[in-house]
Amino acid sequence: MSMANPDIPTAISHWPDMADCLFVPHTEAEYDRLVALLDSLVDAVGEEETHPLASLMEVMGVLIEQYETEHIPELASKDRE
Repeated sequence: MSMANPDIPTAISHWPDMADCLFVPHTEAEYDRLVALLDSLVDAVGEEETHPLASLMEVMGVLIEQYETEHIPELASKDRE
């Protein structure tokens, strides 16, 4: 029997507070909300790579980029130019 990952109970206890700001966007409204949240994070974090929320900002950026690639082809094609 393997030992459970000790991070899981921590994640479970914090997820209700985080679920509203960290999610995979499936609609344009969710995408817009995530972009607005990322903009707020950028204002707070700036270029400080050691900021405690820098990795959250990076994850949000990846989620936004994925949505854009799948749903906004003109943005994806501009990124390739």
